[in-house]
Amino acid sequence: MTSPESRDTVRLSIAAAMADIDKAAWDAVANPGWTVGPGGAIASDGTATEAFNPFVCHDFLAILEEAGTVSARTGWMPRHLVLDAPEGGLAGAVPVYLKSHSQGEFVFDHGWADAYERAGGRYYPKLQVSVPFTPATGPRLLAAPGPGREAVRAALAEGIVALARETGASSAHVTFPTEAEWRLLTDRGFLPRTDRQFHWFNEGFSTFDDFLATFASRKRKQVKRERREAVAPGIDIERLTGSALTEAHWDAFFKFYTDTGARKWGRPYLNRRFFSLLGERLGERVVLVLAQREGRTIAGALNIAGSDTLYGRYWGSIEEHPFLHFEVCYHQAVEHAIAYGLARVEAGAQGGHKLARGYRAVPTYSAHHIAHRGLRDAVANYLERERAMVAAETEYLAEHAPFRKGGGEEE
Repeated sequence: MTSPESRDTVRLSIAAAMADIDKAAWDAVANPGWTVGPGGAIASDGTATEAFNPFVCHDFLAILEEAGTVSARTGWMPRHLVLDAPEGGLAGAVPVYLKSHSQGEFVFDHGWADAYERAGGRYYPKLQVSVPFTPATGPRLLAAPGPGREAVRAALAEGIVALARETGASSAHVTFPTEAEWRLLTDRGFLPRTDRQFHWFNEGFSTFDDFLATFASRKRKQVKRERREAVAPGIDIERLTGSALTEAHWDAFFKFYTDTGARKWGRPYLNRRFFSLLGERLGERVVLVLAQREGRTIAGALNIAGSDTLYGRYWGSIEEHPFLHFEVCYHQAVEHAIAYGLARVEAGAQGGHKLARGYRAVPTYSAHHIAHRGLRDAVANYLERERAMVAAETEYLAEHAPFRKGGGEEE
């Protein structure tokens, strides 16, 4: 597969596994200026202009494949695009999967698939450009900074369309890209889609109480009360990372994860081996929050840290206690971010209840290439209405945030 815009200098090819791609070469375009050391320790060489994103690093994507959670058997067949540079190494890359279903994506197109197939079309296979099971914004058209970056990204966008055509995919879906990538893809004919998540922003807070001081009085008292009541039954909470993580910790957390996954999705996406590999190779990026009562681990939340962002991923429990979910998932994440000077916490998909805990509604993006003209037109009309609705709801949520208005105190 050759890029028409750079036919003489670069060549697009497909890799069927992350193991077939050189780790250093991938990471050089996924997180330029950063290196990933043993256990997931990261270091900048001084040239990094963008934050380190843990989900697009070679280790994380390879762990998904090595654990068997991403494979042809699970309906996620790797078809990664790599753009070879003439001097060696990679000029660019895209994490791509050929899919036989729409599970584990968090950008929902089930209605599109049903409508197309009722009309006699075949929606699957489709291409998915994403980090599997991970609704976190990050780069998708991976290219090192420099004067040729936009040309490389344009070539990768064309490569996605060409790959869809070559594989017989009905469509290609780029989910949770950066806003700049979303705009580039839209300019190249992809259909733009928006949604929202709830993120926390660090405004230079030194303590959790500094953060709460930005709340209206009544809302501040509510958070303080729920934090007290969450641990009132003799519950102790700890945050673990790096070498402090043990297989016993992962055994406990996996029970929580599978229980939550079974109730939410019917079948958990990740297996036990994934968590062992995550702790082994990226343990320095893990922040595992565990709650114990009477010596028994009863709840936990998994977070993954970038260089400036803490990403909330999974939660589960085996005992029900009022407000424990909010404490383990949201308040502990904020405390960790403040302690380590992180700029934000991304709390994952869904959850309007995050608003009352000081998380703000922010937009997320996806871009969609659909080959069939009739389906494309119908989806385009739907997305235009959906974008207006999302924008209106996001504005409404901003007006109902718990913060003091105009710098004054409110009851």
